[in-house]
Amino acid sequence: MKKAVYPGSFDPMTCGHLDILRRSLNIFDEVIVLPASNSTKKSLFTTQQRIDQIRRIIAAEHLEDRVSVDTFDGLLVDYCIGKGIWTIIRGLRPFSDFEYEFELASANRGIDSRIETVFLITNLQYSYLRSSILKDLARLDGDITGKIPECIKDEFIARVKKG
Repeated sequence: MKKAVYPGSFDPMTCGHLDILRRSLNIFDEVIVLPASNSTKKSLFTTQQRIDQIRRIIAAEHLEDRVSVDTFDGLLVDYCIGKGIWTIIRGLRPFSDFEYEFELASANRGIDSRIETVFLITNLQYSYLRSSILKDLARLDGDITGKIPECIKDEFIARVKKG
């Protein structure tokens, strides 16, 4: 059984993230989504709230048989080694992500050469999606339909408007 991890902040999980997750299931039998805390970003939702949101999205998309959610604190490579999973999934938006993601993938392989990173190019319709753009759209009453999964849309809008 081929397994992979899909790490990210997922604050919140967007339709772009969901697209990468769905497409990764064409390659892997099972994917573990790993929302992690990011000390360089101020999160809108707690890690537990993001886990709960991702679980609702997975259920709404009927992916529970092949997708699970976990969390980790520390090095992603250590998580992978502990679980015996050697593949990391990462989505790439045009231009902006490659250098950073290349450095991360190289660093992970430098720690353990068994670790592979699989890059999936984001579908063009999601290539501009960033949580900061979604937050601005929601704050200014812009339409975020099709940009964020419907099952978390109202929760996201309420949190953004709350401040």
